[in-house]
Amino acid sequence: MAGGRPSTYTQAVVDAICEQIAIGRSLRSICAQHDMPGLKTVMQWLARYPEFAQQYAQARQAGADALADEIIDIADNRELDPQDRRVRIDARKWIASKLKPKAYGEKTELTHDVGEGLASILAKLGGNHK
Repeated sequence: MAGGRPSTYTQAVVDAICEQIAIGRSLRSICAQHDMPGLKTVMQWLARYPEFAQQYAQARQAGADALADEIIDIADNRELDPQDRRVRIDARKWIASKLKPKAYGEKTELTHDVGEGLASILAKLGGNHK
């Protein structure tokens, strides 16, 4: 280990990383800690170890929920400047919507009358298809 950073893949290090991801911490901030592997090392592990990639993905999903919860705390914090609150909330909303789009993404509703569209297409083709 150079400089006190772990460079050997162990389940204990993976668990520590994923626990912090699950509470909403960024991977960059986790890897900046002296007792954690560097960002490059973690990225290599994610590519090399499918079980880590799966655990990490689950932690990211939990992290999206943690960020959503944090939005409420920020919104209720009257000590923060309103503009600061808005920026913090918007950043968390954006990342939560990307990490867990079904729960936190924008809801879009697509409607289309397929029957009417098909009749229009057939009419343009010159057929009488009723």
